[in-house]
Amino acid sequence: MDLAYLRAHPTRLPTFLTHQRIRETPVAGGSICAASRLTLDDGQSLFAKTWPERAGRPVPEDFFTTEAAGLRWLREAGQVPVPEVVVALPELLALDWVASGEPTPEAAERFGRELAGLHRAGAASFGADRPGFIGALPQDNTPDPGPWPQWFAHRRLVPYLRASVANGALTPTETALVDRVIDGIDSFGGDEPPARVHGDLWPGNLLWGADGRVWLVDPAAHGGHRETDLAQLALFGGAPHGDRIMAAYREAWPLADGWRERVPLHQLHLLLVHTALFGAGYRSAVAAAARAALGGVERATVDR
Repeated sequence: MDLAYLRAHPTRLPTFLTHQRIRETPVAGGSICAASRLTLDDGQSLFAKTWPERAGRPVPEDFFTTEAAGLRWLREAGQVPVPEVVVALPELLALDWVASGEPTPEAAERFGRELAGLHRAGAASFGADRPGFIGALPQDNTPDPGPWPQWFAHRRLVPYLRASVANGALTPTETALVDRVIDGIDSFGGDEPPARVHGDLWPGNLLWGADGRVWLVDPAAHGGHRETDLAQLALFGGAPHGDRIMAAYREAWPLADGWRERVPLHQLHLLLVHTALFGAGYRSAVAAAARAALGGVERATVDR
């Protein structure tokens, strides 16, 4: 089994794995899927993702093919490097292997410029032409012409707020704070046409390559607001050399007035996804983001 054969016969990969005809080495992955390195007979390697065996939790329909479509859509822009999809099947996804390197200021600056180029590639609407996922959760990608604030409130905040209340992750106190953000969504400003966004761009979904570039992996790709990608980069400790990324991005494509005050608003989406997926451990982060968002819009109103 070499890469040329696999490209010609992608559906045979599960059989070769089952019969141990390919060397498979577990590697670090995310919290949702199992990840491994596949070494082929010609010495080429692939990165593979599969759905772990979980009682009562079968792989969601179209989970891997949806991710593959998102990777291809981001790759089509020809801006930020994205691994090529080699195999996309209902039960697994296999991508070109990208050798990892160390984060550098030079790579960060190049990534900032390339990310601006990706966003400029745009999208036909908010959402996408296919249902989506973020983590293991469905994400409503119903195409919507906007405006952005109402789309963001009802497609990106409300569903995960409801899920977080239903699983007990949020108390009435945090729920009321997020409801205030949603009710006042039009006051935040920042309405823009849809950008081509990664959609789940926390720092763990950046792959710093040995080639000196930053690669995008694990997307929840759709037409969204470019500030959402940028705000997510600052979560969970922030991306390495984040200040260099932002400076290069803003030089390539300046951000609208008030973008700093909107950072916690954009972060609220991914934080609500975390309370919906992982529970109350992220409750305080949701509350802090909601308070910061409300405080930011109040300060901006006073300044105006």
